[in-house]
Amino acid sequence: MTKEITVKEFRYLMAKRTYVETNSELFKSFHKFSQNALKITHELNNKYHTPEEIRKLFAKLTQNEVPETFGMFPPFYTDCGINIKVGENVFINACCRFQDQGGIEIGNNSLIGHNTTIATLNHDFDPGERGNITPSPVKIGKNVWIGSDCTILPDVEIGDGAIIGAGSVVTKSIPKNTIAVGNPARVIKEIEVNNV
Repeated sequence: MTKEITVKEFRYLMAKRTYVETNSELFKSFHKFSQNALKITHELNNKYHTPEEIRKLFAKLTQNEVPETFGMFPPFYTDCGINIKVGENVFINACCRFQDQGGIEIGNNSLIGHNTTIATLNHDFDPGERGNITPSPVKIGKNVWIGSDCTILPDVEIGDGAIIGAGSVVTKSIPKNTIAVGNPARVIKEIEVNNV
């Protein structure tokens, strides 16, 4: 009998950007973690919870510490859950979808707008191997504001203080303290930062 992949092993393999072949043990672990995420998000999304209860459910989903300053308006959707890390004062608005297998990190004081999708997986370009997957993380810095209806693609880093305009599709990393908008998102302005 093959040994099941643990959460720690899964995170390690995803951080190494391990190529995931269909029907491998790693691929099967995606299904196992997805089933757990479906169970917890069903509980999160289908009845009222206090902010404290939301934090507890999110900690159970991510199997990470969640600061008391974390906030969320459900519903929230993810097909894994265990590879999400959030900092202090992070707020996730309603109807966001995180495909977090490859890793999603959100820095302190960042705001995620309604209907934001964050993807961390790419399928193989070869049609004969299309079921195989390569994970790539998304890192959102501190004090970032993601507008509503944005899509952030794998291997993107959004620098500290950046703003992503509503409806944008972020295909490449965005420098700190800039405003980026569009599809694909392009930097249109630098933000003046006061030293406070």
